[in-house]
Amino acid sequence: MTVSSKQELAVAALRNGTVIDHIPSMSLFKAVKILGIEKLEGAVTIGNNLDSKKLGKKGIIKVADVFFPESTLNRIALIAPTAVVNIIRDYEVVEKFPVTLPDTIIGIVKCGNPKCITNNEPMRTKFHVIDNKDVTISCHYCSQVVKSIDAKII
Repeated sequence: MTVSSKQELAVAALRNGTVIDHIPSMSLFKAVKILGIEKLEGAVTIGNNLDSKKLGKKGIIKVADVFFPESTLNRIALIAPTAVVNIIRDYEVVEKFPVTLPDTIIGIVKCGNPKCITNNEPMRTKFHVIDNKDVTISCHYCSQVVKSIDAKII
């Protein structure tokens, strides 16, 4: 390995698993929570405030021997629309794709309206994406609007 490649290797290589890259640093730990990574028993590497040409600073999550369903990975598009997923097998990237914001977000965000039924009854929250570019969502039950940056992750 050359000196320059050693300097660029900020996080160790992964044999098999999932790498989620290009997460805005301010959203990294929200992404960890959305994916439930804190509950996993296998090796997890989390890097934050790493240099990024695209974002300035970025976060990265590497999860050994876990392959999340695409629908689960797409949940982080709410708070990290720039995220890119890499599927690794035998140290090689076998699949790479950007996360895609689903039309409906269920059970991830708490509604900010204290009178909303989701804050007063035992039920899952449900939001509809009303602006993909500015990532803005609206509560299905009370129409409360929230930008993803302000969303409180459950």
